Amino acid sequence: MSALTPESDIGKAITDARLIAVLVIDDLESAVPVAESLLAGGVTAMELTLRTPVALEAVVRIREACPEMRIGIGTILFPDQVAAAAASGAAFGVSPGVNPAIIRQAQATGLPFGPGIMTPTDIDLAIQEGCRLLKFFPAESSGGLAHLKNIAAPYAHLGPKFIPLGGIRLDNMATYLASDLIAAVGGSWLAPREVIGARDWKKIEQNARDATAVLQG
Repeated sequence: MSALTPESDIGKAITDARLIAVLVIDDLESAVPVAESLLAGGVTAMELTLRTPVALEAVVRIREACPEMRIGIGTILFPDQVAAAAASGAAFGVSPGVNPAIIRQAQATGLPFGPGIMTPTDIDLAIQEGCRLLKFFPAESSGGLAHLKNIAAPYAHLGPKFIPLGGIRLDNMATYLASDLIAAVGGSWLAPREVIGARDWKKIEQNARDATAVLQG
């Protein structure tokens, strides 16, 4: 099954992880140390965004060095990127919005895929395409959990679950995770671009530990 659903193997893995680190990697040599730092802090899932030329090769290197990390590709905007993401060995793909052509390409390629939603129309389109595990983006600036509860209500009987990204932080992640709508949360605060650039692996590990403590507490 290529649609990303709560019942799929990768959907269950994401739900079990409860936390996805969202990364931008500019330097290929940083890829493995970032993943190792996140794992050391207890974070076992990550989304690597397709915003730099090294992103796909970074996925390959992380998969080889850290097979226990569940790594997906984000910011998939064009059909040809679906094939490239699948070829890299990514466990899943996501996009910031709902593009049926992208979803269908992912289905044809066999890449589990979750589109991004912000409105009832987005949810409707995603569900029509078979998707049930959806990215809620941008979460905080669009109204946060209260907004999500309102737009998801008409579809609740169909069982969609959501992964909010955008404005999720250490001090609000627990509020989101307490909702039955939420499968996991994603955040760039775990490994910010500038911290990766500074190669401050201890800071990334500590961020991951702090977030893991919230999950456990």
